[in-house]
Amino acid sequence: MSDAPATAPTDPTTPGRSPGIARIVSASLIGTTIEWYDFFLYGSAAALVFNTLFFPTADPLVGTLIAFITYAIGFAARPIGGVVFGHFGDKIGRKKLLVISLLMMGGATFAMGLLPTYDSIGIGAPILLTVLRLVQGFALGGEWGGAVLIVSEHGGDKQRGFWASWPQAGAPGGNLLATGVLALLAAVQSEEDFTAWGWRIPFLLSGVLVLLGLWIRISVSESPVFLAAQAKAQAEAARGIKQKPPVVEVFRRSWREVLTAIGTRFGENISYYVLTAFLLVYVTNHLDLPKSTALNAVLIASAVHFITIPLWGALSDRIGRRPVTLIGSVGMALWAFAFFALLDSKSFAVITLAVTVGLLLHGAMYGPQAAFISEMFDTKVRYSGASMGSQLASIVAGALAPIIAVELLKEYDSATPVALYLCLAAVVTTVTVALARETRGRDLSVSMADDPTDLPRTETPAAAGIDRA
Repeated sequence: MSDAPATAPTDPTTPGRSPGIARIVSASLIGTTIEWYDFFLYGSAAALVFNTLFFPTADPLVGTLIAFITYAIGFAARPIGGVVFGHFGDKIGRKKLLVISLLMMGGATFAMGLLPTYDSIGIGAPILLTVLRLVQGFALGGEWGGAVLIVSEHGGDKQRGFWASWPQAGAPGGNLLATGVLALLAAVQSEEDFTAWGWRIPFLLSGVLVLLGLWIRISVSESPVFLAAQAKAQAEAARGIKQKPPVVEVFRRSWREVLTAIGTRFGENISYYVLTAFLLVYVTNHLDLPKSTALNAVLIASAVHFITIPLWGALSDRIGRRPVTLIGSVGMALWAFAFFALLDSKSFAVITLAVTVGLLLHGAMYGPQAAFISEMFDTKVRYSGASMGSQLASIVAGALAPIIAVELLKEYDSATPVALYLCLAAVVTTVTVALARETRGRDLSVSMADDPTDLPRTETPAAAGIDRA
């Protein structure tokens, strides 16, 4: 029995695809790019200026460590945002919650650009900064699930990996934008001017970007898969059938999928923040190179990352979500040690190569992830389940990654322990994905209860290449 209406809108030239899929993808990509720009901007600023402006200490690494702790606080708020946004997203729709998350994120980032520093108001400065970081994390916790789901549920079963990977490209897109603005300012400003006031410009720019994203997001249509599931839920309610809160249903019926989502994201999440946020600390503080070296290396690598993520998503439509993810996780486990060895060369070209290869491998894990996690859950709990799995991983993985990496560097004065940490994180994802079931081609309008085999309706087990183990 299908949750979807018999007359679900499709493009006559592309079976199973919404006629407005390009507009939906564009709206999700632009929105996620803006939100990740806001989120990553804080991480870059934490590594470059927040340690002295908001957390002044005698030891630069200690100040950076404290700045990264407030950076991690934003991650702590993400699962709460995922639960709240997931609940209402499964109840009233994906589109409304995406608009709210964009406004919250943009408002918090713009306010950061207006904050007085520690020298002006003392302890009040880091407190206000931390509160705004919590708002950022809460908003981003709701953003990811809604952005990838509205694309996944509009797109057809056979090309879902490709279409759903575009919102994923918003992460490197946002990092590219944030790093690009910071690199430009670093190039045209003196160190003193950048520290005094130049760092505020990227934060204030967020206000303009949010208005653009808001205008685009308001124009998209709600997911037809969600509308059909909502109509079914309303009909059941009219017959006296009570609906449990989505978060309760997730823990009752889909806790294994939540754990799988966490494990799938573990190595991906840690590797990204080591390759981007911690890299800035390692290159500037440990190798004593100009910040422009690290910023420009990340800038170039992020451009390649942005372009290749949809290619990895498209490949997952052909060979499956699991094989592509395993290419990335196994590759990252091996690359972790070469990565730091190349950084130690202090050559800009070699550092850029190291980051680019690392982000290519990260993209293999990240590109198929949106479709992979979306396909694990039924429509009525998909926003909640996908958000919880994704955002819980952000606490145990991404939030702690820069802190652990900085502490390891501070304790051992060597990158080897950090490389080992990165390698072990990739191994966790490798084992999780190796044990997971393939989801490629699943009909999202069909619930697990109605399809007990959990197999895609459009393919046979042999054709889908599904591992039943």
